[in-house]
Amino acid sequence: MPAPKAVLLDVGGIFHLPDHGRIIDAFARADVSVSADVLDRAHYAGAAQFTVDYEGELDWKGRWHSYLEAYITASGVGDDPSVREEVHVHLDNEFAAGPLWARIIPGSVDGLRALVGTGVHVAIVSNADGSVAQRLAEQEVLQVGPGLGVEVACVIDSGAVGVSKPDPRIFHLALDAIGVEAGDAWYLGDMPGIDVVGARAAGLWPIVMDPFGMQVGADYARVTSLAEVATMVTAR
Repeated sequence: MPAPKAVLLDVGGIFHLPDHGRIIDAFARADVSVSADVLDRAHYAGAAQFTVDYEGELDWKGRWHSYLEAYITASGVGDDPSVREEVHVHLDNEFAAGPLWARIIPGSVDGLRALVGTGVHVAIVSNADGSVAQRLAEQEVLQVGPGLGVEVACVIDSGAVGVSKPDPRIFHLALDAIGVEAGDAWYLGDMPGIDVVGARAAGLWPIVMDPFGMQVGADYARVTSLAEVATMVTAR
């Protein structure tokens, strides 16, 4: 990858992961106990199910089913189909109920600060509900302009702009806002079938957050933290 003039960032899997308490409660409603210690790994196991090997439209329903099944397995649930089905139903409902993606990933704000400190333009491109900029600002993670969080160039939320990844148009909204060509930009996401496919279609260089090594052998760059992206930028 060439030295970037801009790095665009996803939110889920980069800054936010599902709230542990709500996920544990969803398992409990299925009479299954789960440790918070395994839940972050479970998300990235699920994210790896969004593979890049498809043509045409993304089978969102099918990939989401695979996400939850991988999540359930990584959480330590066994093979009993009735138990798995019950957990699946409760997890699916919990993911659909309000702002579940609210737990700040440890080290992500420091990593963002290091990335901004390299001098590249940094912007957010997220599939969300139109409120992600407000939530990140309230959590003092980041904002456009001066504030309590790290300053970024723009925040593009699919719920606000009416187009979502992997559609390349959402990436170009951010690129146009910061005045950078696609070939001079990287995009960091966590779900290859959405983020790699979309970034490539838009002409950006994709990177996937893979802190647990779920995607060994992939044909795209992988990192274990946002700070690692900052290191990659300074090494170019």
